[in-house]
Amino acid sequence: MPRVAVVNSRGRTTLLTLAILVLLLGGCGTLARATRIIDEPAIPADGSRLPPDGQESVGADGAERTTPVVAQAQRPSRETPPNSEELDEEYDPWEPFNERMFELNRRLDRYFLKPAAKVYNKIMPEPFQVLISNGFDNIRFVKRAANSLLQGKWSGAGREVARFLINSTLGIGGLFDAAKYWEIEKSREDFGQTLAVWGSGPGPYLVLPFLEPLTVRDGIGKAVDGAMDPLSYVLPFLWAGVGMSAGDTLNDRSLNLDLFQGFEESVIDLYSAVRNGYLRRREQVIKE
Repeated sequence: MPRVAVVNSRGRTTLLTLAILVLLLGGCGTLARATRIIDEPAIPADGSRLPPDGQESVGADGAERTTPVVAQAQRPSRETPPNSEELDEEYDPWEPFNERMFELNRRLDRYFLKPAAKVYNKIMPEPFQVLISNGFDNIRFVKRAANSLLQGKWSGAGREVARFLINSTLGIGGLFDAAKYWEIEKSREDFGQTLAVWGSGPGPYLVLPFLEPLTVRDGIGKAVDGAMDPLSYVLPFLWAGVGMSAGDTLNDRSLNLDLFQGFEESVIDLYSAVRNGYLRRREQVIKE
């Protein structure tokens, strides 16, 4: 009996260790993903691209990217009371907590996710990384189409359905973005935007461990969008879902190895730059 107990104890310890590693890989790509979200050019409801506000660059996947003009923004002085407009745009009453969580996520990215992404980048050629990214993106068309309908953006919903049908057939299960040859752009809708269209305020800015920056409204939207994810029903088991999420995060981080590094090196106050860039980007896509 004692021997069995020791074996079971070791097994539990091993499982716990693996769980921690998977969660780290599956969720701590917050800074890179936040930088990518800030960096992406907006796409209006009609599918046409707006001209970027900053300097153009080319990302790892060949897509044009824009260096965010907010990167050099300084943190406003605490002694000068902000006006009401700035208060609404940058409502951050939990700033001390958020800064600690931001630094935690930054360290997780630096010491765990980024090294893992570098190893992955050597094992998996970049063209295959793009195919994997396209596959994940094609599966998750449901939330974009549903939120387009909820916001009354019928053309956006139609584009999503058309993209899914084209990419799932001509694009071999979504591995190739065949719809781009017909200039059918995907929408950027999510339930956080839907709540904003319905009149909900953003609430305070919030940074949590293993998650990208968000507001309270976007946090609720993220939970609802997660329920719309087909993978959560195709892969109902916890470990399968976490594993797929970890794979998606690792692949995404590998595709954007240089993006966050350049962003980090070009700013003075990284926390404020990410916060301000995220909030302004969300405000922009909600107004589309």
